[in-house]
Amino acid sequence: MQFDSHVRTLLAAACALVDGLTPGHDGTTPYDVPRGPAAVAAARAALVSQGRASRVTAAQAAELAGWAERVRAVFAAGDAGRVDEAARLVNALLDDTSARPRLDRFDDGWSLHFHGPDDGVVLGWMAGIASALALVVGSAWAGRLGVCDADPCDRVFLDETRNGTRRYCSPRCQSRVKAAAHRARAAT
Repeated sequence: MQFDSHVRTLLAAACALVDGLTPGHDGTTPYDVPRGPAAVAAARAALVSQGRASRVTAAQAAELAGWAERVRAVFAAGDAGRVDEAARLVNALLDDTSARPRLDRFDDGWSLHFHGPDDGVVLGWMAGIASALALVVGSAWAGRLGVCDADPCDRVFLDETRNGTRRYCSPRCQSRVKAAAHRARAAT
């Protein structure tokens, strides 16, 4: 993929927010939305930039969980090849975060970042995530937004493989599916 490190950070945060703050299955284990301190910890773990985690309150973690549901819908649409739907969902995220590009100066030069109407934790990160998703959906990489193929797992990922063939959220899920297929072949 040809995205800079800031966009990659935002896409990694998008995956981590969806996987950490939305219900479903992690592998074969049901995953409930964490509450209280566990939700804060999941949000902090997701929102890491340049080695530093963002400070997140319980109220912000709950708000981020709502945004994560919307981001999950973008991944599901992209994974299913419904690019028009993914684009519509991303446009709604961009509108609702009031995302805007901005050049920020760092020691090594200028860098393009995306901001919302404030630089607070929730809208600041979500405006960036919406913009990063827009860069993916609006490019040849739209099909690289994935949802794990290992039933019943529904964790999300960004396929950064050369040939775009990643199907699983983790090696654990890939191994589980391969082992089950091997057992099924051996049984016949």
